[in-house]
Amino acid sequence: MTGPAEACAPERLLDLPAPAKLNLFLHINGRRADGYHLLQSVFMLVDWSDRIDLERRADGQVHRLDTSPGELPASDLCVRAAEALRDATGCRLGVTIRLTKRLPAEAGMGGGSSDAATCLIGLNRLWRLGLPRKELAAIGLELGADVPFFIGGRNAWVEGVGERLSPVRLPAARFVVVKPQAGVSTARIFASSDLKRDTKTAILQGFAANDAERSAAHPLLDLDLVLRGSRNDLQPVAQALCPEIGDCIQWLESLGLQGRMTGSGSAVFAQMRPAFSLPEPPGPWLVKQCSNMDAHPLLGWCSD
Repeated sequence: MTGPAEACAPERLLDLPAPAKLNLFLHINGRRADGYHLLQSVFMLVDWSDRIDLERRADGQVHRLDTSPGELPASDLCVRAAEALRDATGCRLGVTIRLTKRLPAEAGMGGGSSDAATCLIGLNRLWRLGLPRKELAAIGLELGADVPFFIGGRNAWVEGVGERLSPVRLPAARFVVVKPQAGVSTARIFASSDLKRDTKTAILQGFAANDAERSAAHPLLDLDLVLRGSRNDLQPVAQALCPEIGDCIQWLESLGLQGRMTGSGSAVFAQMRPAFSLPEPPGPWLVKQCSNMDAHPLLGWCSD
């Protein structure tokens, strides 16, 4: 898989974005015989991102460095993504990955999955592999259910166990995200007997902005309708496990905002009104204002 161009001096791709996502809602519609839960959601990209540098290596080794303090994981998703792409293509090159972590862990915002997706997209270019998006997504799916979403690069209506993606459009909006100090175990949430698993199946077209959008290939959704007509089925169980989630939501609601948990938490979010001034939070929470995005910044880096 290598040639004269690949054998030259190391090349770098610097400051690649790995954006977060918010689940506008998350409904659990049932459970398969193998234990996986059937869900529906809208995944929305926001402009809060980790940043990744990739430096090509000729020795075939994969190394990760962080710009933040702390011990690195023995084998995280970035390393696994690089190794999976190398193994799938037979590429003999390697990479040094430098990750600047800005997204909080245990937030339900897909930070690790987004990092893996950006590594796959960037290495596809750095190693000159030329894989189309569909093949990258197939590799990404083996790393985690959310990875193909970030590779797909569009806001999406999500179904199945998270593998069925239908691109959608959303109006531009501002959001506030609040992350409490405590995290919550996704496995414990899904294992709970209190988890609601029988939410009625929703129809994508029911959230379309108008009649003309109902038959569009990438329909424009009515953001207010989506938020009013849905919920996060994981939220009650998560709040019982992590009361801080409820504290954050109550604070947002005291400001006249509709708070909701994203994913399996523990971060919560709310759409902000125009010219809204956000006060200091009452707790030691991470608070971030961000905007949604039409597409992943690296959408054009691989072909369909």
